[in-house]
Amino acid sequence: MYMAEGKEIRPAKRGLTGKIRVPGDKSVSHRSVMFSAIAKGQVHVRNFLEAADCLSTAACMRALGAGVERQADGSLLVTGVGLHGLKEPQGVLDAGNSGTTLRLLLGILAAQPFFSALTGDASLSRRPMGRVVEPLTRMGAAIRGRGSDRFLPLAVLPHEGSLRAMDYESPVASAQVKSAVLLAGLYAERATCLTEPALSRDHTERMLSAFGARIEREGTKVTIEPADELFAPEEICVPGDISSAAYWLVAASLIEGSDIILQDVGVNPTRTGILDVLSDMGANITICSERESGGEALADIRVRSAALRGASFGGEIIPRLIDEIPILAVAALFADGDTVISGAAELRVKETDRLAAVTAELNRFAPGAVEAKEDGMVIHGGRTLSPASCRTYDDHRMAMSLAVAGAVGEGVTLDAPSCVNISYPSFYQTLDGLVQ
Repeated sequence: MYMAEGKEIRPAKRGLTGKIRVPGDKSVSHRSVMFSAIAKGQVHVRNFLEAADCLSTAACMRALGAGVERQADGSLLVTGVGLHGLKEPQGVLDAGNSGTTLRLLLGILAAQPFFSALTGDASLSRRPMGRVVEPLTRMGAAIRGRGSDRFLPLAVLPHEGSLRAMDYESPVASAQVKSAVLLAGLYAERATCLTEPALSRDHTERMLSAFGARIEREGTKVTIEPADELFAPEEICVPGDISSAAYWLVAASLIEGSDIILQDVGVNPTRTGILDVLSDMGANITICSERESGGEALADIRVRSAALRGASFGGEIIPRLIDEIPILAVAALFADGDTVISGAAELRVKETDRLAAVTAELNRFAPGAVEAKEDGMVIHGGRTLSPASCRTYDDHRMAMSLAVAGAVGEGVTLDAPSCVNISYPSFYQTLDGLVQ
């Protein structure tokens, strides 16, 4: 049978069955705390993802003067201080490993009349922040960092008065860039517009609208009006994270005899690219009980095992599945035929260079199966796999993707498995429980 023994993942010997409730959506969890903190009122945030990245956001907002308290029922009670009520932090704000925390927070801090300094862990410190700093600087923010790419640590100097509004053409489709500009736009002199080359995930637009912000979207252009205040709803229910569900979507598709139901998963259309690609690859996926909570769509997803085939994808779908490419590469490794992934250069500036990492580690299972390209990869599926020892690069998505590859294949030993705590602390326990 399959077992998880620390670093070792053994092959599954039977199908995965049962029901799984995945952790709360990471993107929505970040925003629920951050936006509640700059609104008026108290919000109960339910199904908040209590993982390292989201806890970094909670700690930063607490350091800026908002109330963030865990309740006995597991929810968070966030007491907002309003758009203009944040206070200068006593120490350096630490975003940990969380690019979302850092980049969205920059959009808020850009307009504050106090000094703030931000840092993160070694991985985050290697990730360029210039793509966010550049548009915020055009709006009048004064942000200092190392080099032209603005590596951490960063300092945000005090800003008096409103930021400059602008009409910004983003060179990348990035929800983090878009969110930072929209948050800064709340403090601008007039309407701020951002157009991106393809539609990225829209959690920020949906949630800010629920807080009373005036936002309009036309195609890939979004416009936000300045606000005097945001007003918090009494409750936000965070849907299950489709990025966390992705590992079970692939595992159940590949392990013969599997039939599982993923409960209450977010199916926001800007996040469901993985469902489209897996369907193109021949996966047996059914969407059930669709409904809505707090402006976000959610549903139950049934997955049964199926014979997958190779596919090609890139272009506009990439922003809808950028975090799922490592696990899709695993699916492609076991599929019949070749899979071609393009337009994914964004992966080179994630927690690690994920294109290079996926290529190197999947080739440990089947040498020569994966060819790296400048903005993607070609995966030759259907190869004979061997057991492997792999690096996780301290990257949570690499660790979980490699664990699935080992469970489907002939096993894997991971060098640093605990990085899954960034987004899915119970991942190994769930994987173990599915085949007990």
